[in-house]
Parts: sequence; C-alpha cells; structure tokens
Amino acid sequence: MVLSNASPRSSSYWYPPSQDAYKLNFDAVVLSDLKCYGVGVIIRNFTGEVMAGMSAKGEYVHNSDEAEALACRKALKFSMEAGFSNLVIEGDNSNVMRAIVSFAVNNCLYGHIVDDIRHYISGRQFVAFSCVKREGNMVAHSLARFARNIVDDLYWMEDEPPPTVDALHHDRLHINE
Repeated sequence: MVLSNASPRSSSYWYPPSQDAYKLNFDAVVLSDLKCYGVGVIIRNFTGEVMAGMSAKGEYVHNSDEAEALACRKALKFSMEAGFSNLVIEGDNSNVMRAIVSFAVNNCLYGHIVDDIRHYISGRQFVAFSCVKREGNMVAHSLARFARNIVDDLYWMEDEPPPTVDALHHDRLHINE
C-alpha cells in the first residue's frame, strides 16, 4: 500500500495511471433539499478507457467531509466487488484525503469511516491516494450530481455512463499534456 501526498496537484486535468494500475476517481455532493448525498465513482485504465462507473445516493450527512469519506468507502467497496486492485484513488476533498493518508488517530466525526477505508485497502497489492483539484475530478463529480435523478444505484461496466460524456471528452482532450 502506498499513501501519497494528499495536497492538490497544480494541474487542472485528469491524468491516466501507469499501465499496471487503474485510477478510481470518486466524488460526493450534498443534496440538502433531498436530505441525502450523491456519490460518483469512475474507474479508468491507462488509456483513459472507462472500466466501471457508479452513481448512487446515500442518506443524510452532517457535512461535505462526511459525504466525501462515505463516498470513498462506497467507491472502494464497489471496486473490490468489481474485481479491481492496483488502484490509484483520487478525490477532491483535501480534508478527507489527508485523514486517510495520515498515520495519526482520527477523532473527527467521520473517523470510523476513515478506519473502514484503511481496513479495505489493507489487503490490496497497490493502493495510492492523491487529492486532485475539482477540474481533474469532473467525471466523478458529474456522476455524483446525477445521483439526484435516480432512485436505485446505477452501475456501468466497460461502458461510458451517459451523464459523463462531456467530462470524459474534456479529459480526452488533455490526456497527453
């Protein structure tokens, strides 16, 4: 397991993982009017090809940090069930990403969720975490926003989720920069 720096990159673009890994991007949005939160997850390979995606809703949360931590846990569970290992995991909430990569005991409201995340990754061959700017996480963000429109969780396997078409196109324009 590799725990990398959780400070945002200076770039505003999504970058593919190495050939031997998959990149998992996750995001959460608080849907206050619906008293829930939305989760978006996208897993892509080194060419940027979509391997799996998910849009889901969760119950009421206290704040966006808690929603992001829950989204990360849900994303990891999804990736495990779909059979992915060798992951580079990116989220855009620096508080949550710092909590996950820290070796310190986490006493925050969502500390038990961070403990779950650490447990999920403990058996993985390769896991790296990094915090990215929102612009580098737009595909996952679009799936999190799309959760507003769904009743049950939606999954895509080796198919581009329709709500992400524009964001995926944007990422492809900058993939070799």
